[in-house]
Amino acid sequence: MKINTLSLIEGAKKASGLTVIIDVFRAFSLECYLSEMGAAKICPVGTIEESFLRKQKDPACILIGERHGKMCEGFDFGNSPFQVDPKRIKGSTVIHNTSAGTQGVINAVNATKIIGGSLVNAKAVAAYILKEDPEEVSLVCMGNGGVRPAPEDELCAEYIKSLLENKPVPDMDKRTDALKEHGGKHFFNPDTQDVFPEEDFFLCTRLDIFDFVLLIEKNAEGFVSKRIDVK
Repeated sequence: MKINTLSLIEGAKKASGLTVIIDVFRAFSLECYLSEMGAAKICPVGTIEESFLRKQKDPACILIGERHGKMCEGFDFGNSPFQVDPKRIKGSTVIHNTSAGTQGVINAVNATKIIGGSLVNAKAVAAYILKEDPEEVSLVCMGNGGVRPAPEDELCAEYIKSLLENKPVPDMDKRTDALKEHGGKHFFNPDTQDVFPEEDFFLCTRLDIFDFVLLIEKNAEGFVSKRIDVK
């Protein structure tokens, strides 16, 4: 199995084979939580305009997304697992639009399969890949806004690769905790708790708490994240 580690939107464009779009803070951590909350459907999209078009077609859908971390105007929730209301998510269609994670999905035009990656389900991601046994895997670290590297995404890619190669990364608990100072410092700024609540840091760094992956497929309407349990 050939394993490529790529970065940012440009990396997503170059990705081939089974492709993991990694966004720890917060897109694909959030999608795992949305699935666990009972979302009927999660639809990653690339533009704010498309989000509102989907809302016109289905007024009951929930719009979730951000630009520069802040909730998009007119949306129901920002890109925060802590701030979304599980009661509104359960049974709903969620349209999800972010400046990094969902942009990676849209731009991974050469991928044979796409799954979302994060620390909360990294072991399940590796197990799914090993079961699929593809010739090529691309791990794409989406970073900040898809244009600047982010330590948390690079750590997640390193961890997934280590599981695929059966070469465990030592001190993962210490390294995820260290993200408080390197990658996740903005979650501890008292002036921006409305945008980056401290709780999000801990929700997004809970290692391997979900035993499923989100396979992102495209249909006539667009992309859909499909939950697949990994046994």
